[in-house]
Amino acid sequence: MSFRSAHYTLDAMGIKRLTKQRKAVLEVVRHANNHPDAAWVYQRVRERVPSISLGTVYRTLDALVDDGYLLPLTHSGEATRYEANLDGHLHLVCSKCGEFVDISHPLPDLLSGVKERYPELDIHAVQVEYQGLCQGCRTRLQS
Repeated sequence: MSFRSAHYTLDAMGIKRLTKQRKAVLEVVRHANNHPDAAWVYQRVRERVPSISLGTVYRTLDALVDDGYLLPLTHSGEATRYEANLDGHLHLVCSKCGEFVDISHPLPDLLSGVKERYPELDIHAVQVEYQGLCQGCRTRLQS
């Protein structure tokens, strides 16, 4: 069990303080209108913390994922993107521009039945994504 606030994470390991850099990275991802990759986050965070390096942004993103603040979004052949919306939802990945689009729809329990049927496997997650065209690409193709 863990507790999160704007400045601290409390978990079984104790309290971890969100440093100035971690807070800046987290705020940038939380306020992004897209699902940003590390390079995009780096450009925005440098406006707040000019001395931050790209390597620090990568390590910070990894730490925020490990601490449960962010979710990584991966798509074959593309840079990892990051999600701050931790509420269960799905994504459409645009086949034209590669954008991830949030889809709010009730999630079925796909994990329990499979874990029951295959107890010899250590399954800890399931990933479902829709593929198609985002609104912008669809509009450009129709005009």
